[in-house]
Amino acid sequence: MKFTKMHGTGNDYVYVNLFEEKPGDLSEISIKISDRHFGIGSDGLIGIAPSDKADCRMIMFNADGSEGAMCGNGIRCVGKYVYEHGIAVKDTLTVETKSGVKKLDLTVQDGKVVYVKVNMGQAILNPAQIPVNAQGDDFINRTITVAGREYAATCVSMGNPHCVVFTEGIDAMELEKIGPLFENHELFPDRINTEFVEVIDRRTIKMRVWERGSGETISCGTGTCAATVASVLNGYCDRGEEIEVRVRGGKVHDTYLENGEVLMKGTAEEVFQGEIEL
Repeated sequence: MKFTKMHGTGNDYVYVNLFEEKPGDLSEISIKISDRHFGIGSDGLIGIAPSDKADCRMIMFNADGSEGAMCGNGIRCVGKYVYEHGIAVKDTLTVETKSGVKKLDLTVQDGKVVYVKVNMGQAILNPAQIPVNAQGDDFINRTITVAGREYAATCVSMGNPHCVVFTEGIDAMELEKIGPLFENHELFPDRINTEFVEVIDRRTIKMRVWERGSGETISCGTGTCAATVASVLNGYCDRGEEIEVRVRGGKVHDTYLENGEVLMKGTAEEVFQGEIEL
């Protein structure tokens, strides 16, 4: 199977051109290639396939083989791949995902895509749609108990479900211990991605993320969007303003618009191309 290794702010995936490749069960392949000792090493697998609704379709699998509905860092790399590999050579692209068709605006220099802005769509706040096992119209700054400790949490879906917790000293947190407890908490029937966020100022936040199915990753695109939305809803940042979100893999710039949509801007990088025997 031919593949391209790419990353968006360190969130790395193996990309397969399904216009040309027919590798078989992508779920099983994702588990195999994600292993950093016996495979290629990645946070998962993303297939780029034909679409009758958009320029292409993105199919995304986590490192444990579970399928994801959306991947913010991954879709930026899809835009770069589609442009540079001649699938659709234009500055504005559409990509079909399990959470709807997304619009991408590309910044191109010398034939290479260096920056991608994605309209990630509406932030979903209704607990039933996220989903969260809770009553009410939203889940903003509500208390949940994890391992005997109470946390103030805000839950948002950006195509994937997210639980955002504001706290200090995130660099010292033992995410490998606390992350799985959030992921598998009884409140979250489909499991959850959890962002631990530290507010720097009204235009800057810092976060670490535990992703369902992948563990701690050094970046998560839908996670930065969820953290931005939660920062606005909790009064730390301002709606309509561009927020710099710092993650371990770099930084992105997100904006929570008045109409409820979220814009995400960031880089997309190709690491290498190769072949793997399946």
